[in-house]
Amino acid sequence: MTKEEIKQTIIEQIVMVAPDIEEEEIEPSANLQRSLEIDSFDFLKVLTALNEKLGVDVPETDYAQVDTLEHMTDYFEARL
Repeated sequence: MTKEEIKQTIIEQIVMVAPDIEEEEIEPSANLQRSLEIDSFDFLKVLTALNEKLGVDVPETDYAQVDTLEHMTDYFEARL
């Protein structure tokens, strides 16, 4: 899976969990929770969906490493 495919998968999961968000609203370097007003429960739902889709678990200790779209993409790319 390419980095762009991983990024698109993440975006798809965010939009599925928070359907009010448009893909264009997701700034690659912005904090996902703050910029998209996603609460911690929805953020966890995104990570759970990505675990099911990509087979990569993000332990709570790593949440700071997946705070932006860029960081999340890099995190998953390194583990696939």
